[in-house]
Amino acid sequence: MWQQYINATSIPDALGALAEHGERARIVAGATDLILEIERGVRTGIDTLIDVTRIPDLHAIRLDEDGIIHLGPLVTHNQCVASGLIVERALPLAQATYQVGAPQIRNRGTVAGNLITASPANDTITPLMALGVSVTLRSQNGERLVALEDFYRGVRQTVMQPDEMLVDISFPALDLATQRGAFVKLGLRRAQAIAVVNVAVVLSFDEKDKITATAVTLGSVAPTIIHAQEAEEYLVGRRLDEGTIAKAGELAAAAATPIDDVRGSADYRRAMVKVCTRRALRQIADPHAPTGLPEAPVLLWGDHYDRPAPALKGTSILRAGEPIETRINGVDYTFNGGHNKTLLRLLREEGGLIGTKEGCAEGECGACTVFLDGMAVMSCLVPAPRAHGAEILTVEGLAGEEALHPVQQTFIEQGAVQCGYCTPGFIMSAAKLLEEKPQPTREQVQQAITGNLCRCTGYYKIVEAIERAGGGN
Repeated sequence: MWQQYINATSIPDALGALAEHGERARIVAGATDLILEIERGVRTGIDTLIDVTRIPDLHAIRLDEDGIIHLGPLVTHNQCVASGLIVERALPLAQATYQVGAPQIRNRGTVAGNLITASPANDTITPLMALGVSVTLRSQNGERLVALEDFYRGVRQTVMQPDEMLVDISFPALDLATQRGAFVKLGLRRAQAIAVVNVAVVLSFDEKDKITATAVTLGSVAPTIIHAQEAEEYLVGRRLDEGTIAKAGELAAAAATPIDDVRGSADYRRAMVKVCTRRALRQIADPHAPTGLPEAPVLLWGDHYDRPAPALKGTSILRAGEPIETRINGVDYTFNGGHNKTLLRLLREEGGLIGTKEGCAEGECGACTVFLDGMAVMSCLVPAPRAHGAEILTVEGLAGEEALHPVQQTFIEQGAVQCGYCTPGFIMSAAKLLEEKPQPTREQVQQAITGNLCRCTGYYKIVEAIERAGGGN
């Protein structure tokens, strides 16, 4: 694990740390991939993490005067889901970010991190490739703009140098009069699923509704995200009738070079490329087709959105023995140990707050859900030093002095527990949902707990308890 943790408060400070520590350092924002890679031994030789979440103004989504959308390096998946600009002018990206993990993961994971991790199954790379993205890389030696198509060298390999930081993601906003796009993903379950196949399509049309320009990109079927070039060429000059859609699907499938793995065989993947490409094209052809995005998505951000991490007075370097000062459940804590742990283990082992449970330790089960600076997160995927200067709420702090939280009370009344191990995570997700949507629909309740697994029950009593807490019958 890491030996020191640098909370950078400016880009120059972060770049200076990268220049000093080189290949032994990594930039972290969400860290949802990196922590697992370090713990599993996929990334070795890393002793320094450089946290950039305290650098101001890096979480902005903006449209410039030239019609270019810019995403800062701290833009999370949930920010894209909640952004009217992204939904309207970059729909494939909104669709993809909504299908990443679960709400707790989307609150921490960043689009920049998804690009840098460079897995061919990552959901955001495919639509961003279709949208024509470029990334800006900066070091102390200067800055360079790299097209996303030139960014990847292979599986989990990019052209980034050890001293570079990704500081901007940019792409042309879709022209609503002439362009349409869609993203389709096939996973083995409805949430928390790695893509078996994903497909993004962006098309431009003339005034006669003939296609003038195309991008058809495929994920999880090659070492990197690829273009289905024959399908792209075939679509130009044609209208999107059923015959065209069927042929384009066949050509896209022919471009795939998948492998067999635990999620699917190569033959199955190739067949599903055809199916997913046709679904994307049909969605584009029908302006009234459902996009898969709810009108009011559950974010687990609480009663107000897009709150940045609390500012620090200056860049701090935290090593073993140096205090992590934080506030948990309204009480000030100082930790002199646990610097190379996750937040989950800091809470349990150093803080004695054992209500937060460790189930999978890889962001799959939600038993470790806590509120970090007002947002629900998986504490097993947060580095412990991120707690420095932060506000944390665990299940121990949820109840008031004289009464249980309404969710806690209805869980008791409805019998919404069995072994009880997963219960703290469910209660935390539900409590944040009710803060965000005081009277949620059943669909919103189900969205809120997509990141929480229960091994004992059929979820019916859990859903009923959350509905009852929100005033439902």
